[in-house]
Amino acid sequence: MSRFDGWLPQATRYDTPHYDARPGPLPADVTLLVVHNISLPLGWFGGPHVSDLFTGRIDYNADPSFADLRGLKVSSHFFIRRDGRVIQYVSANERAWHAGRSCFQGREKCNDFSIGVELEGSDFVPFEVAQYAALADLAVALLGHYPLTDVQGHQHIAPGRKTDPGPCFDWDFFRKLLNKKASDEPALVAAIAGLRVVKGVPQSQ
Repeated sequence: MSRFDGWLPQATRYDTPHYDARPGPLPADVTLLVVHNISLPLGWFGGPHVSDLFTGRIDYNADPSFADLRGLKVSSHFFIRRDGRVIQYVSANERAWHAGRSCFQGREKCNDFSIGVELEGSDFVPFEVAQYAALADLAVALLGHYPLTDVQGHQHIAPGRKTDPGPCFDWDFFRKLLNKKASDEPALVAAIAGLRVVKGVPQSQ
């Protein structure tokens, strides 16, 4: 059997040059799922600007707030729209540039060993049920290929520097959706049950 190439068939593929190779062994070193939120401009949903940012195509003149993004090279493995549609920019086998300066359980540079998922949203607006459902489906699909052990928010791996996915993200609801998935994925019951999901409060590093 050939090695999984890191691209999920349920996601729309949109390639970016903003990635590089992971330093650790695959798939053993991919253990962390990081949840973010993003909207460009802030609080505006449905436009092309997030994908344009992640793929290096953004028009910096489209909004005054974009001036601060000049020269920024960032990406995420996945982006979940408000209606639950999933876009993938980087193979999960590769290192996306989503976490920045970060630390989890004493290990720095979380990009090295994590998969990043951006939710279309902000710290101030509740997320849609369709987004939680898509995130749960995504987590379960990834568990079929990677030994994920933890789900954290960006705010938890970069405390004081980042605030997303923020107070509107319902960690308990997400955990319940994951538990429901266990009945549909008998081969992954143990992996789903063992996945540690933060409850929205800063965790010890």
